[in-house]
Amino acid sequence: MTDFGINSTLLIGSQNADGGVSILQLIGAGGTIAYIIIALSIAALALVVMHALQLREIALAPPEVIDELDDALSRGDVDAAQKYCEDEDNDCFLTRVMNAGLTRCKRSVFGWLELKGALEEAGQEQVARLYRSTDGLGLIAAIAPMLGLLGTVVGMVGAFDTISSSEGFARPDQLAGDISKALVTTLMGLSLAIPATAAFTFFRNRIDALSSDVASTIEELAAHLDQAGGASGSDQSGPAA
Repeated sequence: MTDFGINSTLLIGSQNADGGVSILQLIGAGGTIAYIIIALSIAALALVVMHALQLREIALAPPEVIDELDDALSRGDVDAAQKYCEDEDNDCFLTRVMNAGLTRCKRSVFGWLELKGALEEAGQEQVARLYRSTDGLGLIAAIAPMLGLLGTVVGMVGAFDTISSSEGFARPDQLAGDISKALVTTLMGLSLAIPATAAFTFFRNRIDALSSDVASTIEELAAHLDQAGGASGSDQSGPAA
């Protein structure tokens, strides 16, 4: 009951001159759950900024990386292309897919005949990796309204407890803290969940669009191996190919 009394004082005793309540006073009225939602809001903002920087075509497939791989593969120098992809300084979505595909083809008895399938599987793995990176934002979007509902339940329980412990009718100022907790936490939870859900959906769709664009680039790079790669595959795999 002490916490509810403090919240009531914060909400009623520190109102502005015009009778309004500031954002900080509303957060204070929400209690511990409100501060948890604020912490999740900061985490969600950080994730949005991180994904906005990472999920760009220039980050997934930098132009200089495309030029280097295009030059190496057009010359049929697969070893140079693979070495370039393995360099940590060149790590990106494109190099990870190309490196996985080239490595699998060099080890396979079918040689370069398996290149397309190898690139597709490697691409699917990297796309799944991008999807998993957005799971944190999706989790925040899912639990934010639940935290708001939890605050609502806690506030209502406190209000009924105040009514049961008071002699006769409870005064409005005695219930104000509990009711404000019930309403404020719901408001804060929804205010976090709605934009977080929108951002989660946006980034998922952006992953689909960007992966499609990068896949087209990979197909253009792999086209250099159609002729030269076929000869190399015959040398490596012999009768098996």
